[in-house]
Amino acid sequence: MISPTSAQGIDDPLPSWNDGEVKQSIIEFVTRVTTENSPDFVPIADRIATFDNDGTLWAEQPVVQGMFVLEKLQAMAAADPSLTQRQPFQAALERDVEYFKQAGEAAIMELLTATHTNMTQEQFQQEVQQFFATAIHPTLNLPYTKVTYRPMVELLEYLRANQFQTWICSGGGIDFMRVVSESLYGIPPEQVIGSFVKEEFIEVDGKDVIWRLPEIARINDQAGKPIGIDLHIGKRPVFAAGNERTGGDIAMLTYSQQQQPSFSSTAFFTHVRYRGCGGCAPTPQFLYFISLEKAVNHKYLLTTHFPGSNC
Repeated sequence: MISPTSAQGIDDPLPSWNDGEVKQSIIEFVTRVTTENSPDFVPIADRIATFDNDGTLWAEQPVVQGMFVLEKLQAMAAADPSLTQRQPFQAALERDVEYFKQAGEAAIMELLTATHTNMTQEQFQQEVQQFFATAIHPTLNLPYTKVTYRPMVELLEYLRANQFQTWICSGGGIDFMRVVSESLYGIPPEQVIGSFVKEEFIEVDGKDVIWRLPEIARINDQAGKPIGIDLHIGKRPVFAAGNERTGGDIAMLTYSQQQQPSFSSTAFFTHVRYRGCGGCAPTPQFLYFISLEKAVNHKYLLTTHFPGSNC
C-alpha cells in the first residue's frame, strides 16, 4: 500500500509500475481529465472507474471464491459423508474438472446455492470473514488477503487521489467481495457490483432478517457487466480495467470506451501470465489469443502481471 498522490507535483505516482507506454498513458490520461482548462476535462461527478476483481485486482489461480466453496463443501461432507458419493459434490471434492466441463453451468450453480444460501445475510458474512481470517493460498502459502496485485492497488489509490470513484464490477459474488473490498482496496461495500442470489425479508426465531434463497438472481459477467454498472451507478465509467480469458470483461471495457457525452475515456486490459508461483498451474498463452486480439482491435491499454511470491 502507498500513500495517495495527485496527478501534478509528484515524481512517480505509480512506483511499482514499470516505466513504459502504459504507465505514461495512465498518468497523461489522469492529468488531462483533471485539469480544468483541458479540452478533456471530466467533472468530478463523472470520474467513474470500474475494475474487474479476479485476475485484475487479485490472483485468480485458483479462483478465491471457488476455494471458499471447496472449504464449505469439505465441512459439509464431514457432517454428512453421503455428499462424497453425490454429484456434483463428489466431483468438487475430488477436483474433477472434466466432470464440470461435461455438466456445465447447472452443476456449478448447484454448488453455489448449496454453499451460499438457506441462511441469513449475517451468517453468510460471518462465514466469509472466517474464511479470509484463516484460509491460505494453496501454492503461494499466503493468506488470500495478501494476494492482491500491488500495482493495481496503487492505481486505485492514484485515481481516488484525483477524485475518481473506484468501483469493483466482477462476475464474483457481490456479498462475498463486499466483506473485504474496503480493507483490501479501499473500495466501500456500496461500490461493489457482482453476481447475487435472491433474498427475502422474513422473521426467523423472532428476529427480522434478510434470508438468502437458493436461487441465482443475476450473473454479473460478460454483457451483464454494463447492465450491472447501469443498475448500480447510472453512468458509464470513463476508466475501466479488466483481464481476459473468457471474454468476461470485453463488454465493460467497450462500454467505457463509448462514453457519451464525449468525455475522454480509457480501457485498461491486464494480461496475467503465471510465472514463479511456487507450483501455480500455468495458464497457456494460447488461451489469451482471442482476447488479446480484441484488446488490440479496441485499442485497450495492455499490461502484463507476473504474479509471484509478492503478487
